[in-house]
Amino acid sequence: MKGLYALYSDPSEAQRAVNHLRSNGVAQRDIAIASSEPIEEFEFGQRDKATWLYYIASGGGVLGLCAGTWLALMTQTAWPLPTGGMPVVAWWPNLIIMFELTMLGGILATVFALFITARLPSRGAALYDPEVADGKILVGVKNPKGDAIPALTQALRVDVHTQVKLL
Repeated sequence: MKGLYALYSDPSEAQRAVNHLRSNGVAQRDIAIASSEPIEEFEFGQRDKATWLYYIASGGGVLGLCAGTWLALMTQTAWPLPTGGMPVVAWWPNLIIMFELTMLGGILATVFALFITARLPSRGAALYDPEVADGKILVGVKNPKGDAIPALTQALRVDVHTQVKLL
């Protein structure tokens, strides 16, 4: 993967770089941002905030509950035992199985959704610099077109000390 990026120590400089890239016509999905800590007070920290994870986990829990209820009911009615006038289906013991399968469904749905939304395992390399772990903020462009590199370099350079790197 080819990329062009710059490192910033101040979040306001990173926000200005993102704004300059957008004004140069770079699509939001092509702008890469990496930080060692969440920066939620700036607009670039909010771009991936919306998620369907809550609904996916809830759906997995509902499917697990349905599977647990079906398993318990079908098991007890498939081989009815003499219970001495008591009901064949006992709900209090069934609640344990229903609860456990509800949690299993919710957990599995969450794990699968996290793998999908995080794009794991990744097929390509992401833009990264070891200085991100030291507190810097990386703002870059994935796969820039060759003729746009000078304009993108200028957009990433928010002050005279900013060093722009090309992978």
